[in-house]
Amino acid sequence: MGIVNVTPDSFSDGGNFIATAAAVEHALRLADEGAGILDVGGESTRPGALPVECEEELRRVVPVIEGVCRHTTVPVSIDTSKAVVAEAALAAGAEIINDVTGVAGDARMLAVAASSGAGVCAMHMRGTPQTMQQDPTYSDVVAEIYDYLRARRDVLRKAGIESSRICLDPGIGFGKTHQHNLDLLTCCYRFHGLGCPLLVGHSRKGFIAKVIADKASDRMPGTIGVALSLAQQRVQVLRVHDVGAVHQALLLFQATGGVDGAASFPDTSRLS
Repeated sequence: MGIVNVTPDSFSDGGNFIATAAAVEHALRLADEGAGILDVGGESTRPGALPVECEEELRRVVPVIEGVCRHTTVPVSIDTSKAVVAEAALAAGAEIINDVTGVAGDARMLAVAASSGAGVCAMHMRGTPQTMQQDPTYSDVVAEIYDYLRARRDVLRKAGIESSRICLDPGIGFGKTHQHNLDLLTCCYRFHGLGCPLLVGHSRKGFIAKVIADKASDRMPGTIGVALSLAQQRVQVLRVHDVGAVHQALLLFQATGGVDGAASFPDTSRLS
């Protein structure tokens, strides 16, 4: 899943693709580099980020989705927690809703997801972007987030959304400490017990800088290292900025015996 941030304030590439033409060009480049899904978002969810008005979020994302869908058949997901934005994005050609609130932040989102037939990615986040890093505490971070995602899965199923349309995301960096993130990444294989595809967004995040003890260093090598660990754990969707580098690493990982050598990586097309 290639990241297309149409925002001025995302933590890694905020402002780089705020113009529609630049965002469309970037998305198409990610598709050429091997992205199987293009994730377009118009509201930063980095720690401390402020909410964006609905009209502004629509202004940012809808023209980009329309432009991308005119030039590629790669499925587009809309990264939003607002039902109105999701509806407009789906009308513009998006096929997947990627909601960091676990489809719980907007009372209408569940109905939109159920009636649209779209794929749905439901993520765990404790609190909001403004509060999530204020002393996040768990007695067992893996077990608690497993239980949360199981509950959200059941809510989505009860609404009529089939398991094959549901993707679950433990929410790396969203209300977790450095150690929580590492514990979740080490144990991602356990989330397969939920019976849905898994999505992990670890790309360029702060825990990488902490592990390598260099806040200023390029985080792409660390992103690739985590991607290989997640691939070995058979995580189906990796949400990354550096699609070309991660895609090449995964191809070579597979060609040299990773994930049982000749075994194919899991198909994500059923999400769309």
